[in-house]
Amino acid sequence: MKFVTFTSASNLVQTPGILINQNEVVDLSGLGYRSLLALIEDGAKGLEGAKTAVATGPRLSLAEVTLHAPIPRPPRIFGIGLNYQSHAAESKMAVQKVPTVFLKLSSSVVGPDAPIVLPKISTQPDYEAELGFVIGKSGYQISAASAMEHVFGYTIVNDVSARDIQLATSQWTLGKSFPGFTPIGPAITTVDEVADPHSLDISLTIDGETLQNANTRDLIFKIPALIEYLSSTTPLEAGDIISTGTPEGVGLGRTPQRWLKPNEEIVITIAGLGELRNRTVDE
Repeated sequence: MKFVTFTSASNLVQTPGILINQNEVVDLSGLGYRSLLALIEDGAKGLEGAKTAVATGPRLSLAEVTLHAPIPRPPRIFGIGLNYQSHAAESKMAVQKVPTVFLKLSSSVVGPDAPIVLPKISTQPDYEAELGFVIGKSGYQISAASAMEHVFGYTIVNDVSARDIQLATSQWTLGKSFPGFTPIGPAITTVDEVADPHSLDISLTIDGETLQNANTRDLIFKIPALIEYLSSTTPLEAGDIISTGTPEGVGLGRTPQRWLKPNEEIVITIAGLGELRNRTVDE
């Protein structure tokens, strides 16, 4: 299933739904969950209810609705830095012995087709195509062997970064957390629909030009290792999003460096997950 959050002209309340055949949305409001996060927190009961609703629930045309970030305000967003060897090399940074972890503030989250606002105080806004995964079952000190039991599904993340702000200190969070700097979506695809999350083509284009093109098999720290590492220090919560890092091709690593400009369309595609489209605007 591909879970979404949407509004419509007749209902401006953000509502959980399921995307069907890329052209319809099943309305899950009849299940009584106030949000997709609440459904995820309800575990197997929420999933079973959603499966039933696919057959019996009301449907709307995709053209009739506006999709938002699947989880508009995740409990936490963990970013993983330098998690492709090629990206570490282009960034002129050493690959770490343990994952490089930073946080992105949930106030930076937007959905598909929402604007990426380029802040006035940065001259180096950059793009980063990433595979994200969503925690479905909370846990603390989770072993790598059982880690995948805690994954609800997968989504697309654009880890937009103001490089001049990010790299002004050793702490990256603020440079990655401006409003609109975390586009997520269009959906969360459940684990049963992805045979191997470590074998997915991932690419990013700007106005049709391909700037990133890789495969998640090249991740240094894969999902079980990331879950084991993160949960060794903090209990993971249902709805947490972990963005697994970006491959080479970011603006920072290019010669000459290539920064985002107003009115550019960024499209990230991950096999089986769909496309995340956003356009840049000046603040």
